[in-house]
Amino acid sequence: MGCIYNGVCSSLFDIFLWQQVTHLAAVMEHCGISPSRYGSLSKSGLFSNSLWICSKFSLSPPLHSGNSSGDFNHFPGDPEFGDIIQRAEQAIEGGVFPERISQGSSGSYFVKDSKGKILGVFKPKSEEPYGHLNPKWTKYFHKLCCPCCFGRGCLIPNQGYLSEVAASHVDTRLGLGVVPKTKAVYLVSETFHYNTIDRAKSRGKKYALEMVPKVGRHFHRVGLPPKLGSFQLFVEGYHEADYWLRRFEAEPLPENIRKQLQSQFERLVILDYVIRNTDRGNDNWLIKYEKSGEGEGEKVSCVCVCAIQIAAIDNGLAFPFKHPDEWRAYPFHWACLPQAKVPFSQETRELVLSRLSDMNFVQDLCEDLYEMFMADKGFDKTMFEKQMSVMRGQILNLSQALKDNKTPIQLVQMPRVVVERSRTGGQGRVVTLGTAFTQTFHCKRPFFSSW
Repeated sequence: MGCIYNGVCSSLFDIFLWQQVTHLAAVMEHCGISPSRYGSLSKSGLFSNSLWICSKFSLSPPLHSGNSSGDFNHFPGDPEFGDIIQRAEQAIEGGVFPERISQGSSGSYFVKDSKGKILGVFKPKSEEPYGHLNPKWTKYFHKLCCPCCFGRGCLIPNQGYLSEVAASHVDTRLGLGVVPKTKAVYLVSETFHYNTIDRAKSRGKKYALEMVPKVGRHFHRVGLPPKLGSFQLFVEGYHEADYWLRRFEAEPLPENIRKQLQSQFERLVILDYVIRNTDRGNDNWLIKYEKSGEGEGEKVSCVCVCAIQIAAIDNGLAFPFKHPDEWRAYPFHWACLPQAKVPFSQETRELVLSRLSDMNFVQDLCEDLYEMFMADKGFDKTMFEKQMSVMRGQILNLSQALKDNKTPIQLVQMPRVVVERSRTGGQGRVVTLGTAFTQTFHCKRPFFSSW
């Protein structure tokens, strides 16, 4: 084939490189190019002059010749969201790269438009807390120093991006309006965390495309591989809940604004309880409080028009396949707030009770989530059914709490329920709890009840 490899492979990486040399030579011969015209390849030359041999090549038509992920992202039912993703891709191609967020224990990024305005937060699947490409060392030391407590035993690993997307869908179906729109997208950027092999392959393909364009045209893709993850629209004007809650203690809210806050808080409670969020502290939900006008004159001293809104972000550690029953309980930290001692309002009951009480609505919701989760390469139908069994139990408890005029704190104190699909019942389209599902109580408790 005209290529001579002088020396003996001294590592698996050398073997990998040589495999790419022979593959490249075959591609060149297929294209009518003699590999010998480029001379012999020595071991040192593999790294210095021929980085392009690190790539795997395909004779299929190219998907894309650059770093764009546009061929993967299609949102025909939501053109507005699609336009935002397109702006993000154009900004990345123009050199405005996503910026890694320093907080948190995973790789997450602020994605910007061409003018530097933040469009959303992207969380790649491969850089999740327990992902193999997590750029932060927190979880590595966690696994190394405390393996018995590593991970969350009630969650399926590396499904955080699906949890984010599914939480947004549940929020939409229930009409809560507290989760910023979130969808699964593909993005590629030099600032994402890639391993050495991927970066070497990217450089090699670009070099080969420049040096041997006839070969380069057959590449499956040039550039770094796109990353799959969740993209949540960025919300402006919000602060962490802790910030405003402390302010509200020192400066009590007017009664009408207090009721708005209570209503928004109840929606947060409903979302977290339904999806069984295992990571809801007062630092990962946001509050926006705006005073749009003040009364004028001495006789009017109160605020005329105000608005308060809650945004439930960081929903990546939800949808467990069982109730927490090992070391930690993962409690809802909002249960300690004064708002949790107030019974659910009539407004909230009218908003969600009729839907939550309808098992056909719940079944439709489960089917929607099935379509989302099954797209993941690691999808396991048995584990998904367990996740839905927990969610159905949460919905059953929540429905009863709303009917009984309970408070959020009374809700979280209710016995934990699992509602499993019956093997014999529920063959028709219309389902009921008695004929299609089996209700059981989960009695095992975690070692720590408040952590």
